Amino acid sequence: MAKVLEGLYYSESHEYVRVEGDFGYIGITDYAQNALGNVVYVDMPDVDDEVSAGEEFGAVESVKAASDLMSPVTGVVVEVNEALEDQPELINSDAYENWIIKVSIADKAELNDLMDAKAYAAFCEK
Repeated sequence: MAKVLEGLYYSESHEYVRVEGDFGYIGITDYAQNALGNVVYVDMPDVDDEVSAGEEFGAVESVKAASDLMSPVTGVVVEVNEALEDQPELINSDAYENWIIKVSIADKAELNDLMDAKAYAAFCEK
């Protein structure tokens, strides 16, 4: 069973967002990293790029497959997790500690369209 953390918001495309003030840390879920297998590359946007809810912002590549990253919220990228450039496998060791991008969230109402931990866990069991 994949790990699902309380207090995060989850999308149906298996990204999460951890909200801290006006910022959101976006990454892929434990379920997603399990499905992908060993992550070998993370394609990330640049700082100051805009991301839109439901739109692609990058990709994660594993030995098995490549998967587009879909932003759960709209905002502007304020930071990328540079550690993943040299060590993309950090996502496999802890997907929730190793976020991919940090964004300033444009509209927190978008969070209402995402799932909480309980709903996401049920979604993954389907």
